[in-house]
Amino acid sequence: MWQLIGVLAELERSLISERTRAGVKAAQRRGVKFGRKVKLTPEQIDHARRLIHEGEARQYVADLLNVGRSTLYRALAASA
Repeated sequence: MWQLIGVLAELERSLISERTRAGVKAAQRRGVKFGRKVKLTPEQIDHARRLIHEGEARQYVADLLNVGRSTLYRALAASA
């Protein structure tokens, strides 16, 4: 009896997984973007790089752009 219940649970789990994958693919075909939105646009990153090059403090630039200092560092490193 318990084996039968276990088999049914496995079957249901695999069906859920297949439906989820199909839903994600359908959403991607419709143009839905997945993942976290970017905090800084390329223009903002260029502006931040110019300000830092001109001598502004990195914390001031991060505050100006409404992001954390580590987010600023990450964005500058990724676009370098």
